[in-house]
Amino acid sequence: QVQLVESGGGLVQAGGSLRLSCAASLSIFSINAMGWYRQAPGKQRELVAGITSGDSTNYADSVKGRFTISRNNAKNTLYLQMNSLKPEDTAVYYCAATVGPKDYWGQGTQVTVSS
Repeated sequence: QVQLVESGGGLVQAGGSLRLSCAASLSIFSINAMGWYRQAPGKQRELVAGITSGDSTNYADSVKGRFTISRNNAKNTLYLQMNSLKPEDTAVYYCAATVGPKDYWGQGTQVTVSS
């Protein structure tokens, strides 16, 4: 069983920044891939950014150039640096990890961007 605990969400004005963290209960060397997803009210959950065990990254078009995904292997922690936030970035953000054939999810952290 893998536990993922997100933190760092909150309320920020448009143009501001936040950094989300996701602490994993096992070494992230054991994790095939990790990512950040988000779900806004009334919308489907969508991939925001992903990173593989080989450090390849991918981003949703809507966040390219504003968000950066990274990880600290020593701390077993995944990050999402979010800059130039927009009201449309408002959502619950979830951390996800793929370990072998299974996907695991965190509980989510709310990000609210005011205009």
